Amino acid sequence: MASYTKAAQQWATFARAWYLLDAKMQPPGKLAAVTIRRLEGRHKPIYYALNDCGDHVVIINTRHIAFSGNKWEQKVYSSHTGYPGGFKQVTATQLHLKDPTAIVKLTIYRMLPKNLLRRTLMQRLHLFPDDVIPEDIEKNLLQEIPQPRVVPRRLDEYTPEEIAAFPRVWTPVLMLLLAIFLLKRLIPGDLSSTASISSRTGVNSG
Repeated sequence: MASYTKAAQQWATFARAWYLLDAKMQPPGKLAAVTIRRLEGRHKPIYYALNDCGDHVVIINTRHIAFSGNKWEQKVYSSHTGYPGGFKQVTATQLHLKDPTAIVKLTIYRMLPKNLLRRTLMQRLHLFPDDVIPEDIEKNLLQEIPQPRVVPRRLDEYTPEEIAAFPRVWTPVLMLLLAIFLLKRLIPGDLSSTASISSRTGVNSG
């Protein structure tokens, strides 16, 4: 192998790359797990816990993150100023409305190792609430990180051709058979209830 090829490989290993990650419809925890791997440099063969060899990560669309269940109201973020009466709590919804990048930033910060490198790693994290990126950052982007969660498409996002080609599970014949089956099960129940009501009131249905 030529020497210039080895030099290029060494340069690519030690250089700091810029990665793009789309946070739309992604849970913050999964975003943090993917981001921390790039910030710490765990994807590089030269990784060492005390070696600062990580890359830059640019996360866009933090305004459109997703939580499962009712976590927007149940999840609470706490802080304390250190002074009496300085304890504060806000829900995820309140914090997200105040700062669309705060939840992702806090999640990543809390999952990073609690050592002196944590603040240095956070300096290589770039968060944007929408898909608008400054030009000086956009020109440095090298690769896009795949989203950790597959986002299903909504019904209005399918084309008419895809809808027409979708297999029909409930054909008209099956719908007719289902209607007959339900009628056979519902009609005897209705007749018995009518007879019991007539016997209680003393009214002759005939």
